[in-house]
Amino acid sequence: MNFPFYIARRYLVSKKSHNIINIISGISVIGVAIGAMALIIVLSVFNGFDKLVVSLFSSFNSSIQVTPAYGKTFHMKAFPADRLRKIPGVLHITEVIEEDALMKYKDNQAIVTLKGVSEEYTNMSGLDTMMVEGPFLLQEGDKDYAILGYGVAGALNANLQDYLNPVSVYVPRRDASFAGGLENAFNSDIIFPSGFFQIQWDYDVKYAILPLRFVQRLLDYTDERSSLEIDLAKTYDQRAIQKTIETLAGPAYVVKNRYQQQEILYKIMISEKNYIFMILTLILVIATFNVIGTLSMLILDKKKDIAVLQSMGATQGLIRRIFLTEGMLISLIGAIIGLTAGAVICWLQMRYGFVRLGSADSSFVVSAYPVNMQLIDFLVVLGTVLFIGFLAAWYPVYNIKKIHAGQVKLD
Repeated sequence: MNFPFYIARRYLVSKKSHNIINIISGISVIGVAIGAMALIIVLSVFNGFDKLVVSLFSSFNSSIQVTPAYGKTFHMKAFPADRLRKIPGVLHITEVIEEDALMKYKDNQAIVTLKGVSEEYTNMSGLDTMMVEGPFLLQEGDKDYAILGYGVAGALNANLQDYLNPVSVYVPRRDASFAGGLENAFNSDIIFPSGFFQIQWDYDVKYAILPLRFVQRLLDYTDERSSLEIDLAKTYDQRAIQKTIETLAGPAYVVKNRYQQQEILYKIMISEKNYIFMILTLILVIATFNVIGTLSMLILDKKKDIAVLQSMGATQGLIRRIFLTEGMLISLIGAIIGLTAGAVICWLQMRYGFVRLGSADSSFVVSAYPVNMQLIDFLVVLGTVLFIGFLAAWYPVYNIKKIHAGQVKLD
């Protein structure tokens, strides 16, 4: 067995001549454990929210989105869609038209963004899992239906059971002229809603999903499209496919993956997680200061042992390694206890969800704080605790001469 480790372990578990040293050692372990537990719990909760947000936006945002680099639309005839479908890993391609419009239902009206999608959208979208009322139905034979965001439905006070009053949709004409009256400046059509979806408030109050043919007819479009949404197989390298699509599309198009479509949101979430980690690390640093006091008092308590070790030929470096190992053991034990306790608490939250989000009747997507434990977080927290513990132990160990103030002479 390593000699410094053997002595340090004996010092850690043996009874000291002053009971206060045992108490301070226990406080040091508890402080490190609480800091490590807080770190792993907070990181796991942030991972849970990250996973939740990704799952929510994955139901709306496609694996790859292709948009024109300039202007609002592009012509499908000019885009190599046939070659795009032949790329290995490409499962579905949805043609999309987006345009702002006015929706009116009885005496209620709202400004919304129409998202017209082609028939493949139903095969690649996860929006059917986000329906809160009604089925996921866009067209049935020759009949077209609209799927409204929950906020849009609330603003219109829309009723899925009202088969007499459809929703009216108004968009400005391309050659709009107000000279012949207001009604001549808009194209309009009517449609019945089939269901309401709820993803995230910004989407819920903004979007209405409609069949592509309905929006195309309403806007007097031919082959103009706002974007293409592409669904990729998970077993393929999506980054490689994205680069292939970028090469195929050329500089006239912008190709974004799912994360790039929500780049600002994901950057904010990562920044928040990093800031919280740094704040909790500072708290852990303060808690680890007890290690300095523990080792300083232990060095004074073991001054006779140090003298005996010196008389037996122990070098200054060996003695320092003994007490440095003692400090690292305190940090390691505290880290193991903290990580274990944090893992248990996270598991209980995942299993039972005892910490709730809002009241029981709240409209949150999930009822309890989401938790997602990751091995990398445990390794990072363990490394952080040990590094801080090493720095805390280093100061008293390499100042043994000053602590003894001449009581023990080191070589």
